Amino acid sequence: MNTNDLFSLRGRVALVTGGSRGIGRMIAAGFLAQGARVYISARKAEACDAAARELSELGPCVSLPADVSTVEGARALAAQLAAREERLDILVNNAGAAWGAPFDEFPESGWDKVVDLNLKSPFFLTQALHGLLQRAAETRPAKVINIASIDGISVNPLETYSYAASKAGLIQLTRRMALRLIENNIVVSAIAPGAFASEMNRAARDEAEAVARRVPAGRIGRDEDMAGAAIYLASRAGDYVVGSTLVVDGGVTHAR
Repeated sequence: MNTNDLFSLRGRVALVTGGSRGIGRMIAAGFLAQGARVYISARKAEACDAAARELSELGPCVSLPADVSTVEGARALAAQLAAREERLDILVNNAGAAWGAPFDEFPESGWDKVVDLNLKSPFFLTQALHGLLQRAAETRPAKVINIASIDGISVNPLETYSYAASKAGLIQLTRRMALRLIENNIVVSAIAPGAFASEMNRAARDEAEAVARRVPAGRIGRDEDMAGAAIYLASRAGDYVVGSTLVVDGGVTHAR
């Protein structure tokens, strides 16, 4: 057992959607630090390009702006990557959205936007990249990591109906995809983050001390917490973790 290489990503090619900020950026930075070549994607091209330039200080990072909320957008992103790489070792389906509104006022637009990006996109992007993942899997397991949420496991008091439903669905989709794709030596797993500072979780970002008081660990998540979880699943260390969701929340789901 060579534990020096157990968590290494040297020579691996990774794609992180929603990689320009928040949890996606934390994961991208961790992959780069472990030696991977990383592509990040985001809907806003300028922000994606700027993030890739900054992340390039850690290692090779390339911006591939795309809107993966549609099947056409997912396929277009896959085509962009295929023009640059012959294989894909690691796919992180992180791009996501949230919407909150009272039950009696919750709009169809808020439902469709969130479910399309959070639940439909991971399936169809993985489908579009299946060929590149299979090529990587010829020599060692390829990885697909879906970013879910603790709101898909326990109930948040906020009225974010489509978000909770999409994340719970993604956890089950992870199990179903895992059983099929392991046949191709592609390992599918998920991460369910708790409170991490991001544009989506503005409370953790702007009111960290108040949010930390509701976390058994006494703090919000740090970049290293998310990067470490993703590196574990993406590396040799996580090869036997098939269909599982790793909860990274400081104990919140046990306290709700």
